[in-house]
Amino acid sequence: MFERKIFSRTAVAAAIASLAAIAPAKAQDSVKIGLILPMTGGQASTGKQIENAIKLYMQQKGDTVAGKKIEIIVKDDAAIPDKTKTAAQELIVNDKVNFIAGFGVTPAALAAAPLATQAKIPQIVMAAGTSIITERSPYIVRTSFTLAQSSTIIGDWAVKNGIKKVATLTSDYAPGNDALNFFKQHFTAGGGEVVEEVKVPLQNPDFAPFLQRMKDAKPDAIFVFVPAGQGGNFMKQYAERGLDKAGIKVIGPGDVTDDDLLNNMGDAVLGTVTAHLYSAAHPSQMNKDFVAAYKKAFGNRPGFMAVGGYDGIHLIYEALKKTGGDTDGTKLVEAMKGQKWESPRGPISIDPETRDIVQNIYIRKVEKVDGELYNVEFATFEAVKDLGKTKK
Repeated sequence: MFERKIFSRTAVAAAIASLAAIAPAKAQDSVKIGLILPMTGGQASTGKQIENAIKLYMQQKGDTVAGKKIEIIVKDDAAIPDKTKTAAQELIVNDKVNFIAGFGVTPAALAAAPLATQAKIPQIVMAAGTSIITERSPYIVRTSFTLAQSSTIIGDWAVKNGIKKVATLTSDYAPGNDALNFFKQHFTAGGGEVVEEVKVPLQNPDFAPFLQRMKDAKPDAIFVFVPAGQGGNFMKQYAERGLDKAGIKVIGPGDVTDDDLLNNMGDAVLGTVTAHLYSAAHPSQMNKDFVAAYKKAFGNRPGFMAVGGYDGIHLIYEALKKTGGDTDGTKLVEAMKGQKWESPRGPISIDPETRDIVQNIYIRKVEKVDGELYNVEFATFEAVKDLGKTKK
């Protein structure tokens, strides 16, 4: 019916509206999940981890729920919002999916939000971490994290553990701004001082010139937020510029020491302290089994993005069980609110008011375990809500 051409906004809205009108009347033997992920570009490791984790979950739990066959359709948006929007339009209008899921970065999640609202289908955010995301559509539910959850906690920890002066380096987009603002609020409230503040481009950043400024400012530590996938490059340039030898520690949310890249970062990363939702070294039996199964299937260890995908597909399965296979989007979102379960990361739940994740945040330190680098947890903050919403 549609030729291969650029859809006008009006045509897309009309198509979505007509789809929403007829969708409940159509009996479906399958449930289609449109997975929009960065499979190429700087955030490709995020996309691969989430896709792998979903494959693993479906291998373990089967591909049928409530009598419906689960079908995954993957679209690569390379973390570019215009591509996200096009992918979401095609999935909703042409493929007639029942869910859209994934979303490697915040701008991608925000680009799809109006389409989820128009089509009345759940949008499961498995990666992006800005507080405002779940407020952009009543159909958004998140299984990843928010930067506020971890950045506030590392801010409090730093000032209580002898770190007086900090330089900050954050990616120049919404999650970077969240990380910076929440960290600063807590660090300065405790008496800490921010002596240098730089923002780096999201796409293909060169950290070296910024790191020289950091070194010259002589802070006790650098607070760093870069998205998953960029931590390896950051740590390489941090070591090349001699910041480790100058005694300048790295602190931040855990994106910078993502598990799937950590082992290749070298000894310069030893001692890095971060606050985060997940470590491959998390000591629960469930996590040990998860890490072993993931390594066996894909040849490397899972990181926090893998857990976001694993829990995201779990939430979809549980919602379908609760609705008895009914794919009405409003009913599915209602079924997700208040869900609680044990994840490889620990106990988690979906806040029924905000549709955002509630989870433990762990303080971790990079150490060598059996010759490999791991984020070893040494303190736990239980059932942390998104502080970006609780303070409003």
